[in-house]
Amino acid sequence: MSSLATRLLGRGGGTALPGLVAQKVYPGVLRDITRQLVDGSIMVSGTNGKTTTTRMIGSILEAAGLAALHNRSGSNLERGLISALVEAASPGGSVRGKFRVGLFEVDEAAVPAVLGAVKPKVLLLNNVFRDQLDRYGELEAIYSKWRAALPRMGAGSRLALNVDDPAIAGLGDAPGLKAEVFTFGIEDTSYALGDLPHAADSISCPRCNSPLRYSTVLLSHLGHWSCPHCGFTRPRPEVSAVRVELRGTESSRVVLDTPAGEMDVTLHVPGLYNVYNGLAAVAATLAFGIAPQHIKAGLEAFMAAFGRIERVPVPGEGDKRLLMALVKNPVGFNEVLRMLFPALGQDVGEAEARHLLIIINDLTADGRDVSWLWDVDFEVLANSPQGVARVDVAGLRAGDMAVRLKYAGVDAKLIEVDKSAEAALVAAVEALPEGATLYVLPTYTAMLEFRKLLFEKGWVGKQFWED
Repeated sequence: MSSLATRLLGRGGGTALPGLVAQKVYPGVLRDITRQLVDGSIMVSGTNGKTTTTRMIGSILEAAGLAALHNRSGSNLERGLISALVEAASPGGSVRGKFRVGLFEVDEAAVPAVLGAVKPKVLLLNNVFRDQLDRYGELEAIYSKWRAALPRMGAGSRLALNVDDPAIAGLGDAPGLKAEVFTFGIEDTSYALGDLPHAADSISCPRCNSPLRYSTVLLSHLGHWSCPHCGFTRPRPEVSAVRVELRGTESSRVVLDTPAGEMDVTLHVPGLYNVYNGLAAVAATLAFGIAPQHIKAGLEAFMAAFGRIERVPVPGEGDKRLLMALVKNPVGFNEVLRMLFPALGQDVGEAEARHLLIIINDLTADGRDVSWLWDVDFEVLANSPQGVARVDVAGLRAGDMAVRLKYAGVDAKLIEVDKSAEAALVAAVEALPEGATLYVLPTYTAMLEFRKLLFEKGWVGKQFWED
């Protein structure tokens, strides 16, 4: 009822309020309902890619014939998880017979509390990047909380870690850890960067805090690393991407070496960051005991989650279309730009210059401090062989975004500023050539508002919580 009221009042999707109410009335609800899931739970966290990775896992579980109790809306604090449980349970609080598996996307800050209540069979930690410093603090704050919480995992559980991230790899020797560590990473160096990017975060050894040495940099601070001081070195991953083929803004092909044999998978989402998400989903489901044929089938059936490489045709505008990609921190924004604007010497795919609509908000869920925009490598817009035809800028901090683009070398004549996302959308679509794509890059709250706008226009058929 509280969920319905929230939606009728236009205050959101009602994905958190029922959990707040239930937790107040019955503090043990998260623990007691998840204990009914006879096959256990998979819990997913990390700074970037949580929603996409969790939905990939959901597609794999579906291919394996397992009905998962999943906080699919992406509401990932404790109250969001409890809301999903309450919605799925009978009036008596039972989910027996309906669901066998729990699948929970969990906010970084909520990991300790949720881990203690849920006791997952598999915990997947994909990455840790600087994000919303006003809310989370520096990386060390999240890392230390995770490390202290990991002994809450039971014996027989598995901890899936991305060893390309030094901080994540360092969690494998947490004091008191009873879970079995299961690792994954990318071996193929075809898409390596020349140097550590400006926005790279965790570049110190998690054991001795000395500067790390990289032989390969793949994404931000993710890559092949070692510590020359204490000798801590990237572990060899048990699940590895031995061959990666990025296919522009359309898809990727990945050949995986796993304990269950080789796997050749086509991901229908682009970018190296989505290769990491797919690799994480494979590792988590193998650790859970899913058969390789179901993993391949589920991944290849997966389509992007709302707002994350979501493709939307523009009605009544010939073959114009939108591609929306969430951007919420420097690393994520840089990887989206890397996908859209390949470096010199790489295949640029479609020859047309890009049309962009960037929407920047600074509400609590976005982070109030937008100085992070200066850590994003917007210079690629001016320097890439792909080029930019026009950039429409909207949102509460449209002015800040426009200034950053000008300092990045983007011609001021190509930048149009309008705080209204609707007005900016209309103008951007009108300027879009026939057959072209408008790439919409919103922060989190801007993405939710923009998707609501698309729903009201009839361009998408579902609200985000129904997707």
